[in-house]
Amino acid sequence: MRFSNTEIKELLISTVALALMFSRFNIEALPVTLFVVVVVFASHEILGHKLFAQHYGFDAEYRMWKGGILLGLMMAALGGFVFAAPGAVMISPISRKFAFSVGRMSRDQYGIVSAAGPVVNIIIGFLLFGVLFYYPHEILALGARVSFFLALFNMIPFGPLDGEKVMKWNWKAWGLITLIALTGYFIL
Repeated sequence: MRFSNTEIKELLISTVALALMFSRFNIEALPVTLFVVVVVFASHEILGHKLFAQHYGFDAEYRMWKGGILLGLMMAALGGFVFAAPGAVMISPISRKFAFSVGRMSRDQYGIVSAAGPVVNIIIGFLLFGVLFYYPHEILALGARVSFFLALFNMIPFGPLDGEKVMKWNWKAWGLITLIALTGYFIL
């Protein structure tokens, strides 16, 4: 898996911004929240979208969305809903396997890449939830809750979020992923 310096910088900025949002700017809660966000957000973007896009032979790189970060920080500061859309993995049809080749992502590939992030969050959420039975700790509960929240939020079928792309690809897959994320979120 390849990362550019810009991608690393923008992932770090987005991660810190999300941690500030989820901690509601509580400095005491920030270290724990930062750890949780690193696990669930980075996994969503890197192990979900980026890994699957590269698996299909496409270049993929995370880019932050300054407007989404600003909106999220403002909403969190005002005590409102956490708008968790600090950026997205951008996928290029150019692959650099030899000199270069141009490909077109199929509808199924696009749907699977879009669903991969929320599915990774659901898996992490259930893993953390399962560990809670053997090792009850607030960081595990927070991690599971944030992971399910990110999956659920990303499945909203609107605009640039994963949910719109997944719903256009396969509404049954969208419904199943959304239902599982919703169930996981409300179990905690």
